[in-house]
Amino acid sequence: MNDQKTYTVSIYTENNIGLLNRISAIFQRRHINIESLSASESEIDDVFRFTLVVKVTEEQIRKIIGQIERQVEVIKAYYHTDEETIFTESALFKIKSDLLFEERQIQNIIKESNARIVTVNKEFFVLEKSGRRAEIELVYRELKPFGIMQFVRSGRIAVTKTEMPISSLLSSIGNQEETAFAKA
Repeated sequence: MNDQKTYTVSIYTENNIGLLNRISAIFQRRHINIESLSASESEIDDVFRFTLVVKVTEEQIRKIIGQIERQVEVIKAYYHTDEETIFTESALFKIKSDLLFEERQIQNIIKESNARIVTVNKEFFVLEKSGRRAEIELVYRELKPFGIMQFVRSGRIAVTKTEMPISSLLSSIGNQEETAFAKA
C-alpha cells in the first residue's frame, strides 16, 4: 500500500556554501524527487529558509528530516501537509505583443485567470500568474496554442497555518549563548 502524500519541507539554516548539495543528496540517495525548491531569507535575521516539496510517506519524511537536522548548518527542519500550509507559486509567460491586441481570447484568459501584465513592448508582453500549480498549468494550456515564447515557474513558497516555533527556538538559543558568554 502506497501512503505517499505531498509534503512541504521548511529548512532553517545558516547561509553556507554546499549545504544545498548535501540536502539534495539526502533525497537523491533515497531516489526521491524534489518537485519544487525555493530558497530565501527567513523572518529571522541571518537565517535562511529552503522550502522543498516532495511526495513520500510520513515514515520517509520523518527519517529525512532527522538526516537533514544532522547537517551542522541546519538549525531546524519541519514538514507539513498541504492542509497545514498556505502556499503559492508564480509563473511568467512571454508572448508576442501583436497577439495581445489581435486575439480577444488572450485578453479573456488574462482577465479570467487574474493574471497580470508585467511589461509590454513592440515584440512581446509578459504575464505574471500566481496561484496553485493547477491554476498556472491551466493558464499555460490556454496560452499554448497562441505560442509561448518563454515560460518559467517558481518553486512553492509556503507559510504554515499554525505558528512555527522557530522564532522562539532561536530566541532561546540566543539567550543561552548570551548567558554562557556572560559566565565566561
